[in-house]
Amino acid sequence: MLQPNKWHIRYLQLAKLVASWSKDPSTQCGAVIVNENNEIVSTGFNGFPRGITDKAEWLHDRNTKYMMTLHAETNAILFANQSLEGCTIYTWPMHACSQCAAMIIQSGIKTHVTTMNENERWQASHIIARTMFNEAKLAVHLYDPKFLEEKNEA
Repeated sequence: MLQPNKWHIRYLQLAKLVASWSKDPSTQCGAVIVNENNEIVSTGFNGFPRGITDKAEWLHDRNTKYMMTLHAETNAILFANQSLEGCTIYTWPMHACSQCAAMIIQSGIKTHVTTMNENERWQASHIIARTMFNEAKLAVHLYDPKFLEEKNEA
């Protein structure tokens, strides 16, 4: 576990805020992509694609919701509209899944910063994602989520 880095904590806090925009009733996820100059390139949260209504019956039916939802990481990559080579992606509240890991690697992002929160439902996918990140030499920084609650002195 890493000691807090002020920029990492700030962007994880922002990813947490972005996650709150999701209409998902069970898990709200957020992502922030930052370039090498610490400039925000893109944000994204998990939700249905543009033009698809957030109907309660779809949001509360887990199978339907999973088939229709774009993950926060995917949305952030799609919204960027520019090269992400060398960027860092911050995700809240958990590690990227294996499908998002593939997109992160393919987009040229070089670092993933997230929390040590583990979601049992996604555990197998997270293990595969970490294996992929390791093989692709993509750095992963895990932080204890309690650092997000502490006042950020900078």
